[in-house]
Amino acid sequence: MNNYVIEAKGLTKQYKLYDKPVDRLKEALHFTNKVYHKKFTALDHLDFHVNKGECLGIIGKNGSGKSTLLKMITGVLTPSSGSLMVQGSISALLELGAGFNPELTGMENIFLNGTIMGFSREEMQQKLEGILEFADIGEFIYQPVKTYSSGMFVRLAFAVAINVDPDILIVDEALSVGDIRFQQKCYRKIDELKQTKTILFVTHDMSVINKYCDRVIWINEGKLIEEGVPRNISKKYQAFMIGANYKKLEADELSNSIEQFRGSSKSHIVDPLQGDLDMMGDEKAMITGISMVEADSQEKVVLVEVEQEVEVLIRLNIKETIEQPIIGFSMKDRLGNIIFQTNNYILGYEIESLQPGEGYVFNFAFRFPSLNHGAYTISPAIASGSQQEHKQHSWVHDALLVEVLPTGYESVSGILCLNAISFSAIV
Repeated sequence: MNNYVIEAKGLTKQYKLYDKPVDRLKEALHFTNKVYHKKFTALDHLDFHVNKGECLGIIGKNGSGKSTLLKMITGVLTPSSGSLMVQGSISALLELGAGFNPELTGMENIFLNGTIMGFSREEMQQKLEGILEFADIGEFIYQPVKTYSSGMFVRLAFAVAINVDPDILIVDEALSVGDIRFQQKCYRKIDELKQTKTILFVTHDMSVINKYCDRVIWINEGKLIEEGVPRNISKKYQAFMIGANYKKLEADELSNSIEQFRGSSKSHIVDPLQGDLDMMGDEKAMITGISMVEADSQEKVVLVEVEQEVEVLIRLNIKETIEQPIIGFSMKDRLGNIIFQTNNYILGYEIESLQPGEGYVFNFAFRFPSLNHGAYTISPAIASGSQQEHKQHSWVHDALLVEVLPTGYESVSGILCLNAISFSAIV
Protein backbone atom coordinates (compact mmCIF):
# COMPACT_ATOMS: atom_id res chain seq x y z
CA MET A 1 0.00 0.00 0.00
CA ASN A 2 1.43 3.40 -0.94
CA ASN A 3 1.97 6.25 1.46
CA TYR A 4 1.03 9.09 -0.90
CA VAL A 5 -0.41 12.37 0.38
CA ILE A 6 -0.58 13.82 -3.15
CA GLU A 7 -1.09 11.81 -6.34
CA ALA A 8 -1.75 13.13 -9.85
CA LYS A 9 -2.79 10.93 -12.77
CA GLY A 10 -3.10 12.43 -16.23
CA LEU A 11 -3.50 15.86 -14.66
CA THR A 12 -4.36 18.41 -17.34
CA LYS A 13 -5.30 22.06 -17.21
CA GLN A 14 -6.39 23.97 -20.31
CA TYR A 15 -7.42 27.58 -20.71
CA LYS A 16 -9.46 29.25 -23.43
CA LEU A 17 -7.66 32.32 -24.80
CA TYR A 18 -9.69 35.01 -26.57
CA ASP A 19 -8.25 37.80 -28.70
CA LYS A 20 -10.97 40.22 -27.57
CA PRO A 21 -13.36 40.17 -24.57
CA VAL A 22 -16.36 40.30 -26.93
CA ASP A 23 -15.27 37.00 -28.51
CA ARG A 24 -16.22 35.19 -25.32
CA LEU A 25 -19.78 36.51 -25.64
CA LYS A 26 -19.93 35.71 -29.36
CA GLU A 27 -18.91 32.12 -28.71
CA ALA A 28 -21.51 31.73 -25.96
CA LEU A 29 -24.34 33.06 -28.14
CA HIS A 30 -23.35 31.72 -31.58
CA PHE A 31 -25.96 29.19 -32.72
CA THR A 32 -23.47 27.26 -34.92
CA ASN A 33 -21.09 26.70 -32.03
CA LYS A 34 -18.36 28.63 -33.81
CA VAL A 35 -15.12 28.64 -31.85
CA TYR A 36 -13.57 32.03 -31.10
CA HIS A 37 -10.88 30.87 -28.69
CA LYS A 38 -7.48 29.19 -28.82
CA LYS A 39 -6.63 26.51 -26.30
CA PHE A 40 -3.58 26.85 -24.06
CA THR A 41 -2.43 23.79 -22.17
CA ALA A 42 -0.79 24.81 -18.89
CA LEU A 43 -0.45 21.22 -17.64
CA ASP A 44 -0.37 18.25 -19.99
CA HIS A 45 -1.19 14.78 -18.61
CA LEU A 46 1.03 15.09 -15.54
CA ASP A 47 1.71 11.97 -13.45
CA PHE A 48 3.51 12.26 -10.13
CA HIS A 49 3.16 11.58 -6.42
CA VAL A 50 4.37 12.97 -3.11
CA ASN A 51 5.12 10.66 -0.21
CA LYS A 52 4.09 11.49 3.33
CA GLY A 53 6.93 13.30 5.11
CA GLU A 54 8.80 13.98 1.88
CA CYS A 55 10.34 17.30 0.86
CA LEU A 56 9.69 17.53 -2.88
CA GLY A 57 11.31 20.16 -5.08
CA ILE A 58 9.50 21.40 -8.18
CA ILE A 59 11.67 23.12 -10.80
CA GLY A 60 11.09 24.57 -14.24
CA LYS A 61 11.54 27.80 -16.14
CA ASN A 62 9.01 30.63 -15.84
CA GLY A 63 5.74 29.67 -17.54
CA SER A 64 6.35 25.94 -17.25
CA GLY A 65 3.17 25.31 -15.22
CA LYS A 66 4.53 25.21 -11.66
CA SER A 67 2.19 27.86 -10.26
CA THR A 68 -0.80 26.30 -12.01
CA LEU A 69 0.08 22.96 -10.41
CA LEU A 70 0.34 24.47 -6.94
CA LYS A 71 -2.97 26.29 -7.34
CA MET A 72 -4.61 23.00 -8.27
CA ILE A 73 -3.09 21.26 -5.25
CA THR A 74 -4.40 24.02 -2.97
CA GLY A 75 -7.85 23.90 -4.59
CA VAL A 76 -7.73 27.34 -6.19
CA LEU A 77 -8.04 25.78 -9.66
CA THR A 78 -9.78 22.61 -10.83
CA PRO A 79 -8.39 20.15 -13.41
CA SER A 80 -9.67 20.12 -16.98
CA SER A 81 -9.09 16.37 -16.99
CA GLY A 82 -7.25 13.72 -15.04
CA SER A 83 -7.32 13.22 -11.30
CA LEU A 84 -5.63 14.82 -8.30
CA MET A 85 -5.73 13.32 -4.81
CA VAL A 86 -4.64 15.43 -1.82
CA GLN A 87 -4.80 14.17 1.76
CA GLY A 88 -4.30 16.49 4.72
CA SER A 89 -4.48 20.19 5.47
CA ILE A 90 -2.42 22.57 3.33
CA SER A 91 -0.71 25.82 4.18
CA ALA A 92 0.78 27.64 1.21
CA LEU A 93 2.96 30.64 0.43
CA LEU A 94 2.12 31.14 -3.20
CA GLU A 95 2.02 34.68 -4.54
CA LEU A 96 3.23 37.44 -2.23
CA GLY A 97 0.37 38.50 0.03
CA ALA A 98 -2.06 35.91 -1.34
CA GLY A 99 -4.88 35.41 1.15
CA PHE A 100 -4.29 38.79 2.78
CA ASN A 101 -6.76 41.64 2.65
CA PRO A 102 -4.65 44.78 2.05
CA GLU A 103 -7.14 46.99 3.88
CA LEU A 104 -6.97 44.96 7.09
CA THR A 105 -4.18 45.13 9.64
CA GLY A 106 -1.66 42.35 10.06
CA MET A 107 -3.41 41.23 13.24
CA GLU A 108 -6.80 41.11 11.51
CA ASN A 109 -5.28 39.13 8.63
CA ILE A 110 -3.88 36.56 11.04
CA PHE A 111 -7.39 35.76 12.30
CA LEU A 112 -8.81 35.96 8.75
CA ASN A 113 -6.32 33.34 7.54
CA GLY A 114 -7.08 31.20 10.56
CA THR A 115 -10.77 31.28 9.73
CA ILE A 116 -10.02 30.27 6.12
CA MET A 117 -7.97 27.35 7.47
CA GLY A 118 -10.90 26.28 9.67
CA PHE A 119 -9.60 27.45 13.05
CA SER A 120 -11.73 29.24 15.61
CA ARG A 121 -10.73 32.62 17.02
CA GLU A 122 -9.83 30.93 20.32
CA GLU A 123 -7.53 28.47 18.53
CA MET A 124 -5.81 31.28 16.62
CA GLN A 125 -5.42 33.22 19.87
CA GLN A 126 -3.36 30.29 21.19
CA LYS A 127 -1.14 30.38 18.09
CA LEU A 128 -0.77 34.17 18.08
CA GLU A 129 2.32 34.39 20.27
CA GLY A 130 4.30 32.04 18.01
CA ILE A 131 3.21 33.91 14.89
CA LEU A 132 4.17 37.35 16.26
CA GLU A 133 7.48 36.08 17.59
CA PHE A 134 8.48 34.53 14.26
CA ALA A 135 7.26 37.43 12.09
CA ASP A 136 9.04 39.98 14.30
CA ILE A 137 7.50 43.07 12.64
CA GLY A 138 6.79 44.95 15.87
CA GLU A 139 4.04 47.55 15.95
CA PHE A 140 3.46 47.17 12.20
CA ILE A 141 1.23 44.23 13.10
CA TYR A 142 -1.45 46.82 13.89
CA GLN A 143 -1.05 48.64 10.55
CA PRO A 144 -2.88 47.82 7.26
CA VAL A 145 -0.83 45.29 5.27
CA LYS A 146 -1.03 47.56 2.21
CA THR A 147 1.60 49.67 3.99
CA TYR A 148 3.98 46.68 4.36
CA SER A 149 7.17 46.20 2.39
CA SER A 150 7.54 42.93 0.49
CA GLY A 151 9.87 41.68 3.23
CA MET A 152 7.31 42.39 5.95
CA PHE A 153 4.62 40.72 3.85
CA VAL A 154 6.58 37.48 3.59
CA ARG A 155 7.57 37.57 7.27
CA LEU A 156 3.94 37.61 8.34
CA ALA A 157 2.79 35.17 5.65
CA PHE A 158 5.48 32.60 6.50
CA ALA A 159 4.87 32.97 10.23
CA VAL A 160 1.15 32.26 9.75
CA ALA A 161 1.78 29.38 7.33
CA ILE A 162 4.04 27.42 9.67
CA ASN A 163 2.06 28.06 12.85
CA VAL A 164 -1.32 26.74 11.68
CA ASP A 165 0.14 23.22 11.93
CA PRO A 166 -0.46 22.05 8.33
CA ASP A 167 0.07 18.51 7.09
CA ILE A 168 1.49 19.91 3.83
CA LEU A 169 3.50 23.14 3.53
CA ILE A 170 3.94 24.72 0.09
CA VAL A 171 6.61 27.38 -0.45
CA ASP A 172 6.72 29.07 -3.88
CA GLU A 173 9.69 31.47 -4.25
CA ALA A 174 8.29 33.64 -1.46
CA LEU A 175 11.46 33.54 0.64
CA SER A 176 13.52 35.20 -2.09
CA VAL A 177 12.29 38.65 -1.04
CA GLY A 178 13.31 38.35 2.61
CA ASP A 179 16.57 39.62 4.07
CA ILE A 180 19.39 37.12 4.61
CA ARG A 181 18.82 36.69 8.36
CA PHE A 182 15.12 36.00 7.89
CA GLN A 183 15.83 33.58 5.03
CA GLN A 184 18.22 31.62 7.24
CA LYS A 185 15.62 31.65 10.02
CA CYS A 186 13.04 30.23 7.59
CA TYR A 187 15.39 27.54 6.31
CA ARG A 188 16.19 26.46 9.87
CA LYS A 189 12.44 26.18 10.46
CA ILE A 190 12.02 24.17 7.25
CA ASP A 191 14.76 21.80 8.45
CA GLU A 192 12.76 21.34 11.64
CA LEU A 193 9.45 20.87 9.81
CA LYS A 194 10.96 18.23 7.52
CA GLN A 195 10.94 15.83 10.45
CA THR A 196 7.14 15.82 10.71
CA LYS A 197 5.60 17.55 7.66
CA THR A 198 5.33 17.11 3.90
CA ILE A 199 6.89 20.07 2.07
CA LEU A 200 6.64 21.21 -1.55
CA PHE A 201 9.46 23.58 -2.49
CA VAL A 202 9.38 25.68 -5.66
CA THR A 203 12.50 27.74 -6.36
CA HIS A 204 15.02 28.58 -9.06
CA ASP A 205 17.85 28.25 -6.52
CA MET A 206 19.41 24.85 -7.19
CA SER A 207 21.56 24.96 -4.05
CA VAL A 208 18.33 25.12 -1.97
CA ILE A 209 16.83 22.25 -3.98
CA ASN A 210 19.94 20.11 -3.49
CA LYS A 211 20.23 20.86 0.21
CA TYR A 212 16.66 20.53 1.43
CA CYS A 213 14.77 18.29 -1.01
CA ASP A 214 14.58 14.50 -0.93
CA ARG A 215 13.36 14.32 -4.53
CA VAL A 216 12.70 16.75 -7.38
CA ILE A 217 10.40 16.88 -10.40
CA TRP A 218 11.22 18.97 -13.46
CA ILE A 219 8.32 20.46 -15.43
CA ASN A 220 8.64 22.17 -18.80
CA GLU A 221 5.73 23.53 -20.86
CA GLY A 222 3.29 21.63 -18.69
CA LYS A 223 4.95 18.24 -19.09
CA LEU A 224 6.96 16.19 -16.65
CA ILE A 225 10.48 16.02 -18.08
CA GLU A 226 12.16 14.00 -15.36
CA GLU A 227 12.07 13.22 -11.66
CA GLY A 228 14.62 11.80 -9.26
CA VAL A 229 17.62 12.67 -7.09
CA PRO A 230 17.99 16.48 -6.77
CA ARG A 231 21.70 16.57 -7.66
CA ASN A 232 21.19 14.68 -10.91
CA ILE A 233 18.08 16.53 -12.06
CA SER A 234 19.39 19.99 -11.11
CA LYS A 235 22.51 19.47 -13.25
CA LYS A 236 20.39 18.60 -16.27
CA TYR A 237 18.10 21.55 -15.59
CA GLN A 238 21.05 23.97 -15.32
CA ALA A 239 22.38 22.70 -18.65
CA PHE A 240 18.94 23.13 -20.22
CA MET A 241 18.62 26.70 -18.94
CA ILE A 242 21.91 27.82 -20.53
CA GLY A 243 21.09 26.07 -23.80
CA ALA A 244 23.87 23.52 -23.42
CA ASN A 245 23.94 19.82 -24.09
CA TYR A 246 23.95 17.42 -21.15
CA LYS A 247 25.12 13.86 -21.17
CA LYS A 248 27.11 11.24 -19.35
CA LEU A 249 30.79 11.03 -20.22
CA GLU A 250 31.53 7.37 -20.76
CA ALA A 251 34.99 5.98 -20.01
CA ASP A 252 35.35 4.56 -23.55
CA GLU A 253 34.62 7.93 -25.10
CA LEU A 254 37.33 9.59 -23.01
CA SER A 255 40.10 7.09 -23.71
CA ASN A 256 39.99 7.76 -27.46
CA SER A 257 40.68 11.49 -27.12
CA ILE A 258 43.38 11.34 -24.46
CA GLU A 259 46.18 9.92 -26.62
CA GLN A 260 46.89 13.14 -28.52
CA PHE A 261 47.91 15.01 -25.33
CA ARG A 262 50.93 12.90 -24.40
CA GLY A 263 53.33 15.32 -26.03
CA SER A 264 52.72 17.95 -23.31
CA SER A 265 55.40 18.20 -20.63
CA LYS A 266 52.88 17.67 -17.81
CA SER A 267 50.34 15.58 -19.62
CA HIS A 268 51.68 12.37 -18.14
CA ILE A 269 50.67 13.40 -14.60
CA VAL A 270 47.13 14.41 -15.55
CA ASP A 271 44.70 11.59 -14.80
CA PRO A 272 41.97 10.83 -17.34
CA LEU A 273 38.43 11.39 -16.09
CA GLN A 274 37.26 8.33 -14.22
CA GLY A 275 33.89 6.60 -14.54
CA ASP A 276 30.60 8.07 -15.72
CA LEU A 277 30.58 11.82 -15.05
CA ASP A 278 27.97 14.50 -15.66
CA MET A 279 28.96 17.05 -18.28
CA MET A 280 27.27 19.98 -19.97
CA GLY A 281 28.38 22.16 -22.87
CA ASP A 282 28.36 22.34 -26.65
CA GLU A 283 31.48 20.10 -26.92
CA LYS A 284 33.53 22.50 -29.06
CA ALA A 285 36.14 21.69 -26.42
CA MET A 286 36.26 18.69 -24.11
CA ILE A 287 37.88 18.34 -20.73
CA THR A 288 39.64 14.97 -20.78
CA GLY A 289 41.70 14.93 -17.58
CA ILE A 290 42.27 16.56 -14.20
CA SER A 291 44.72 16.09 -11.34
CA MET A 292 45.84 17.82 -8.17
CA VAL A 293 49.58 17.64 -7.49
CA GLU A 294 51.90 18.79 -4.73
CA ALA A 295 53.67 21.93 -5.96
CA ASP A 296 57.29 20.91 -5.21
CA SER A 297 57.32 17.18 -5.84
CA GLN A 298 54.64 17.18 -8.58
CA GLU A 299 53.23 14.03 -7.00
CA LYS A 300 49.49 13.50 -7.24
CA VAL A 301 47.53 14.14 -4.05
CA VAL A 302 44.01 13.27 -2.99
CA LEU A 303 44.57 14.07 0.69
CA VAL A 304 45.47 17.73 1.18
CA GLU A 305 46.34 19.85 4.19
CA VAL A 306 45.29 23.44 4.77
CA GLU A 307 47.96 25.89 3.50
CA GLN A 308 49.59 23.18 1.38
CA GLU A 309 51.04 24.39 -1.93
CA VAL A 310 49.21 22.52 -4.70
CA GLU A 311 48.45 22.72 -8.42
CA VAL A 312 45.30 21.76 -10.29
CA LEU A 313 46.04 20.55 -13.82
CA ILE A 314 43.27 20.50 -16.43
CA ARG A 315 43.73 18.81 -19.81
CA LEU A 316 41.66 19.81 -22.86
CA ASN A 317 40.89 18.54 -26.32
CA ILE A 318 40.00 21.49 -28.60
CA LYS A 319 37.66 20.52 -31.45
CA GLU A 320 36.95 23.99 -32.90
CA THR A 321 38.77 27.30 -32.60
CA ILE A 322 37.87 28.89 -29.26
CA GLU A 323 38.20 32.68 -29.11
CA GLN A 324 38.70 34.37 -25.72
CA PRO A 325 38.68 31.09 -23.79
CA ILE A 326 37.93 31.00 -20.07
CA ILE A 327 39.39 28.00 -18.24
CA GLY A 328 38.78 27.46 -14.56
CA PHE A 329 37.34 25.32 -11.82
CA SER A 330 35.12 25.44 -8.75
CA MET A 331 35.28 23.48 -5.52
CA LYS A 332 32.10 22.26 -3.82
CA ASP A 333 31.36 20.77 -0.42
CA ARG A 334 29.38 17.59 0.18
CA LEU A 335 26.08 19.54 -0.07
CA GLY A 336 27.01 20.90 -3.50
CA ASN A 337 27.66 24.45 -2.26
CA ILE A 338 30.44 26.25 -4.12
CA ILE A 339 33.24 27.03 -1.66
CA PHE A 340 35.60 28.77 -4.05
CA GLN A 341 36.15 29.22 -7.76
CA THR A 342 38.62 30.82 -10.12
CA ASN A 343 39.55 31.08 -13.81
CA ASN A 344 42.08 32.77 -16.05
CA TYR A 345 39.68 35.65 -16.78
CA ILE A 346 39.40 36.53 -13.09
CA LEU A 347 43.17 36.24 -12.72
CA GLY A 348 43.82 38.60 -15.63
CA TYR A 349 45.51 35.94 -17.78
CA GLU A 350 44.15 36.59 -21.27
CA ILE A 351 44.27 33.94 -23.98
CA GLU A 352 43.51 35.02 -27.55
CA SER A 353 42.42 31.66 -28.86
CA LEU A 354 42.82 27.88 -28.64
CA GLN A 355 43.25 25.96 -31.88
CA PRO A 356 41.84 22.52 -32.71
CA GLY A 357 44.16 19.57 -32.88
CA GLU A 358 46.50 20.92 -30.21
CA GLY A 359 46.88 19.47 -26.72
CA TYR A 360 46.65 21.86 -23.79
CA VAL A 361 47.31 21.42 -20.09
CA PHE A 362 46.33 24.37 -17.89
CA ASN A 363 47.95 24.77 -14.52
CA PHE A 364 46.50 26.57 -11.46
CA ALA A 365 48.97 26.88 -8.56
CA PHE A 366 47.76 28.05 -5.15
CA ARG A 367 47.94 27.60 -1.39
CA PHE A 368 45.03 25.43 -0.30
CA PRO A 369 42.52 27.53 1.70
CA SER A 370 41.36 26.93 5.29
CA LEU A 371 38.46 24.51 4.96
CA ASN A 372 36.77 22.12 7.35
CA HIS A 373 37.90 18.51 7.38
CA GLY A 374 35.95 16.42 4.88
CA ALA A 375 35.42 15.54 1.23
CA TYR A 376 35.23 18.13 -1.55
CA THR A 377 34.86 17.92 -5.30
CA ILE A 378 36.46 19.95 -8.09
CA SER A 379 34.52 20.76 -11.26
CA PRO A 380 36.62 22.02 -14.21
CA ALA A 381 35.14 24.07 -17.04
CA ILE A 382 36.01 25.82 -20.29
CA ALA A 383 33.91 28.59 -21.81
CA SER A 384 34.48 31.55 -24.10
CA GLY A 385 33.55 35.22 -23.91
CA SER A 386 33.58 37.18 -20.65
CA GLN A 387 32.77 36.48 -17.03
CA GLN A 388 29.37 38.16 -17.50
CA GLU A 389 28.47 36.75 -20.94
CA HIS A 390 29.98 33.47 -22.03
CA LYS A 391 29.24 30.26 -23.87
CA GLN A 392 29.83 27.01 -22.02
CA HIS A 393 31.83 24.44 -24.00
CA SER A 394 32.57 21.81 -21.36
CA TRP A 395 31.75 21.64 -17.67
CA VAL A 396 32.40 18.37 -15.85
CA HIS A 397 30.61 18.10 -12.53
CA ASP A 398 32.57 16.68 -9.60
CA ALA A 399 35.44 15.43 -11.77
CA LEU A 400 37.98 15.20 -8.93
CA LEU A 401 37.47 14.19 -5.30
CA VAL A 402 39.83 15.54 -2.62
CA GLU A 403 39.88 15.00 1.13
CA VAL A 404 40.93 17.81 3.45
CA LEU A 405 42.87 16.57 6.48
CA PRO A 406 41.72 17.74 9.94
CA THR A 407 44.79 19.78 10.83
CA GLY A 408 44.69 23.51 11.55
CA TYR A 409 41.42 24.08 9.74
CA GLU A 410 38.98 26.96 10.21
CA SER A 411 35.31 27.13 9.27
CA VAL A 412 34.71 28.80 5.91
CA SER A 413 31.37 29.31 4.19
CA GLY A 414 30.17 31.06 1.06
CA ILE A 415 31.99 31.52 -2.24
CA LEU A 416 35.60 32.60 -2.22
CA CYS A 417 37.53 33.79 -5.23
CA LEU A 418 41.17 32.67 -5.37
CA ASN A 419 43.09 35.75 -6.46
CA ALA A 420 46.47 34.80 -4.99
CA ILE A 421 47.01 32.09 -7.57
CA SER A 422 49.28 31.55 -10.52
CA PHE A 423 48.07 30.28 -13.85
CA SER A 424 49.92 28.89 -16.84
CA ALA A 425 49.20 27.03 -20.03
CA ILE A 426 51.43 24.24 -21.26
CA VAL A 427 51.15 23.32 -24.92
